[in-house]
Amino acid sequence: MFTCVPDTFLMRNPFFVTLLALAITLLLSLAIGSVFIPPADLWRTVSGASSSDIFRTILWNIRLPRTALIALVGAALAGSGAAYQGLFRNPLADPYLIGVASGAGLGAIIAMSIQWPYTTLGLLAIPLAAFITSLLTVYIVYTIAHIGGSVPTTNLILAGVAVSSFAVSLTSFLMLRSTGEVRRAIGWLLGGVSLVSWDATLALIPYLALGLTTLVLTGYALNLLQFGDDQAIQMGLNVRRAKFIIIVAASLVTAAAVSFAGIIGFVGLIVPHIVRLWWGVDYRRLIPLSIIGGAAVLLFADVLARVVLAPQELPVGIVTALAGAPFFLWVLRRSKNQGMW
Repeated sequence: MFTCVPDTFLMRNPFFVTLLALAITLLLSLAIGSVFIPPADLWRTVSGASSSDIFRTILWNIRLPRTALIALVGAALAGSGAAYQGLFRNPLADPYLIGVASGAGLGAIIAMSIQWPYTTLGLLAIPLAAFITSLLTVYIVYTIAHIGGSVPTTNLILAGVAVSSFAVSLTSFLMLRSTGEVRRAIGWLLGGVSLVSWDATLALIPYLALGLTTLVLTGYALNLLQFGDDQAIQMGLNVRRAKFIIIVAASLVTAAAVSFAGIIGFVGLIVPHIVRLWWGVDYRRLIPLSIIGGAAVLLFADVLARVVLAPQELPVGIVTALAGAPFFLWVLRRSKNQGMW
């Protein structure tokens, strides 16, 4: 489906294509909503030449922070998904499918139940709790699924489903036992930006800057890991240290994304696969391209979530699930027919 691209420009300029897609979805996200902002008015508002207080309020207080937050979350999920797939050498190792996102959600709900104050410091505590539980989740899933020197696809999915179900059950129990903010977290768990503010966006940036930069720098190590641990060691890679760094960085960005946008599935599965099919499996390019593409894909999904049942707005997690579930079945069938890669 994606392997036959007649225009060689797309093949030779992957960063231009993904950045162009990101720019288009950014404009759509800023313009489309319950109040449509025409492109000319959008430009005047951004440049400060607009006299409309309504457009200024909508753009600077609602649309821009929401767009920035959605783009950051999409970048985090796609970047971590690409890293997990390379680390486990498994095309289905998505943060959602292997239970890491559910584990992070449990940690976030635990932190919410403590009722931290709505300040930057309080917002930082939620991703920290999600990060700890996401690390624990990925360790449990990997330990259960690991057999000998490999992690079979079936084992990984089954272990992820089991651990995810357990985490979701604990999350539901905490929500039933709590009141106020945690009860309203049901919409958050479906995947949606409930914290639309510059405070939430600024609180998310430090986690993603550290985690995504680390993942980009591990591209060469991920390339070596594709040959197996023994051969990677012979090539001079400290496999244990490399895996530890990749797991920590991927879990960090996943936890941060889940903390502020809920559990959004399949972005970390779809985007790396499209990038891999179009532009190859070199992780030095795959990781940054997935980061850019993930931001564009989730922004487009968020725009769809606003307009499909307008004026009612769908949680963006529902949109990604509707698109991602058929894609997951296609990837599963393809992996069975062609092997892991």
